[in-house]
Amino acid sequence: MSTDTENAMDPNGLFREENYTDQKMGAIRKLIPVCADGSDDTDRPVNFFGSAQVMTPMGAIPLNFALEGTTIGEAAEDFADKAAIAMEEAAKELERMRREQASQIVVPGQGGQGGMGGGSGSGIIT
Repeated sequence: MSTDTENAMDPNGLFREENYTDQKMGAIRKLIPVCADGSDDTDRPVNFFGSAQVMTPMGAIPLNFALEGTTIGEAAEDFADKAAIAMEEAAKELERMRREQASQIVVPGQGGQGGMGGGSGSGIIT
């Protein structure tokens, strides 16, 4: 077993997690910093993260995004704006991936990797 501490959990960087949902739009994760003994660490800020899904013809795509605010109410008010930004970024990434995939399509008869392009071993008798 390795004695490498790179994979060790940091006892000074722990958070307790609470989950909230409206059962319509998505969920909010509230990460509350805690000390190594499990008590709240008031020296570090609470963090909020939103999550939602967008349906596409290929299936559901998860969206995860940071939320602004110091209370769950403030984070909930920020949810729609940040979800819209995350959806826009996901759409751009999908379009980039689609273009990249389309540029890799091999047309029969082009290139030297077999196919219907003829040449020796093509199976066509002349």
